[in-house]
Amino acid sequence: MSGILSFANVSKEYPRSGRALRDVSFAMQKGEFVFLAGHSGAGKTTLLKLLTMAERPTTGEVRVSEYTSVSITPHEIPQLRRRLGVVFQDFRLLPDRTAEQNVAFALEVTGAPSAQIAPKVARL
Repeated sequence: MSGILSFANVSKEYPRSGRALRDVSFAMQKGEFVFLAGHSGAGKTTLLKLLTMAERPTTGEVRVSEYTSVSITPHEIPQLRRRLGVVFQDFRLLPDRTAEQNVAFALEVTGAPSAQIAPKVARL
C-alpha cells in the first residue's frame, strides 16, 4: 500500500479491554487533509497512538514516511513526531496565546532556528 502514511492490515488488542482495531487498511497521500471521526470507543485514540508510534500494532504495519512500526527505533520516534501535524480533540494549546503564538512556541521548544519560525508560522 503506497502513500506518505499507510496502515496495512492493522489490528490492536489490549490485554484487559480486548480489540480496539481490526484489520484496518488505508493510505494517505502527501498534501491530503484528513480528519478522524467516530463514536466513543470506535478506536480513534488508538489509531492516533499507532500513527504517532506511541503504541505498536498487535498485527499489521503502520508506515509514516520512511518510518515503519516494524523497524522504528526509540531514538527515531521524536523525529517522526516533529514531522506530523496532529490536532487533538482538546487542542493542547496554551490558552493565553494566539494560534500563531502557539505554533511559534512549539517550533521554538523543538529547536527550530529563529529566522525560520516566522515564515513557517505564516505558511501555516
